[in-house]
Formats: sequence, structure tokens, C-alpha cells
Amino acid sequence: MANLRQLRTRVASIKNIQRVTHAMQLVAAARMRRAQDSILAARPYAEELESVLKKLSSSVEQGQQPLLSERPVEAVALAVVTADRGLCGGFNTNICRMVASEMQKLSDYRIELFTVGRKGRDYFRNRGHDIACEHTDVFRVLEFSRAATIARELTARFLSGAVDRVLLAYSEFRSVAQQAPVVRQLLPTVADEDSSSSTSYIFEPEPARLLEALVPRHVTFQVWRALLESNAGEQAARMTAMDNAAKNAGELIEQLTQEMNKERQSAITLELMDIIGGAEAVAQG
Repeated sequence: MANLRQLRTRVASIKNIQRVTHAMQLVAAARMRRAQDSILAARPYAEELESVLKKLSSSVEQGQQPLLSERPVEAVALAVVTADRGLCGGFNTNICRMVASEMQKLSDYRIELFTVGRKGRDYFRNRGHDIACEHTDVFRVLEFSRAATIARELTARFLSGAVDRVLLAYSEFRSVAQQAPVVRQLLPTVADEDSSSSTSYIFEPEPARLLEALVPRHVTFQVWRALLESNAGEQAARMTAMDNAAKNAGELIEQLTQEMNKERQSAITLELMDIIGGAEAVAQG
């Protein structure tokens, strides 16, 4: 059983850890609020742009726009967005496990793995997977230019014929308590199947010219949205994890304090017994 000095040392150490986790929780909460505002502002544009492209793509012939052209699938590019740092609960593990499951489903195809974030890169590299391209420190200063660079790399692989489909995997921010891993097809963009039977649209200029300008923008913005979603989810997960860690530290401090009080009371009792025994011996003598 630990003595009084060891218990005091442990309590002091855990209190220091609790202060650190509490500070990390406050920092993550502030970053999460900013990230949440950014993704909530970006979602409407991303969703509306995707809707317009689906309607446009149904108005042009197959093959007019290379980024929309379906072809037999032999190779797939899978871009995985994770965090660069840990201490955020199961955030990184959940997305990596979901991607590993998706790779098993795509085992009949050749897979090129693109990783964004250190955790995803390390997870798949440690399991023997080849990384076609990696991006790290993206979230230290999150900029649109990084999304544009990633989108250009994925687009180039698709246009060159090296891959026939591009998938994007990331954690979708749904609430502070919920971040859901998702896999979405980035290229080619799927046409809106219901658009032919619904209201017809008149486009100016012609759909082919609009698609030429909008499709690359759509790809870039979907990557940007994935980065924003992942950033907000990471900060929310870290805030929750650090809050739980601080609470657990508080409970452990309470338990150790009780043990420390018991040890102190036991020591005081022994000292009193020694004093009383000594006094009785003197009195009898």
C-alpha cells in the first residue's frame, strides 16, 4: 500500500494533468466554434453547386465533359482525411477502420491511397499499405489553397486514366457529440436521375461550357468541405475527450484523497497509541 508521501505525489501529478486537459478542452472548444461556423457557412454552397452540376450533367451527352464520364472501373483513388494529432478519442480510429472496410469491398480493383493528415498516413503505412500521395500539417493553418492542391492531384489522376473513380473519405460533423465517417464519390460526378422527368431548365451559356467551368470548382470545393468537416469534427472530439479526461482525473483525485486521509488518520492513531502507552508506562513506574 502506498505511503502518505507517495499518495501526495500522485495527487499533485494528477492535478497537473487535470489542469492540462482542462486547458486543452477550452482551446478545442474555441477552435470548434470557429470551425463549426465555417462548415455551416460552406455547406449550402457545396450542396447547391452539387445539385446544379447534377442537373447540368443530365443535359449533355456522355463524354462531353471528361470529369463526368463513367467508364469501366479498374483502379480507384481513395482519399482519406484524418487529423494530424491525437488526443481526440476515437475520431481517427473510426475513419481509418471504415476506410479499411471500404478497401476490402474494393479488393477487386487496384487502389491508390491518398492520405490527408498524419494519423491516417501512419495507420495505413504501419499495416503495409502503399501511400500514393500524402499531405500533412494541413490543419495547422487550414487554407483553401491546400484543398485546391489536393483536388488538382486527384483530378489529374482521373484525367490521365490512372484511376477510373475517385472516392473521398472523411468524418462528417453532425453535432458536437457525433462525427460520422462517410465515403463519397468525388469523380465522376453522378448525374441527377430524376432531372429528366422533372422541371426542364434553360441554361445560359450552354451546359457544356458551364460544366467546363463549374466541375473543377465543384471538385475543389468538395475537398474543401471535407477538410472543414474533418476539422470541426476533430475539435469537437478533442473537446469531448479532454472533458472526459478532466472528469476522470477529478474522480481519481477524490479516491486518492480519501486514501490519503485514511493513511493520515492511521498514522495519527499510531502516534496517539505510542503516546498513551508511554504515559501509562511512566505512571506505572
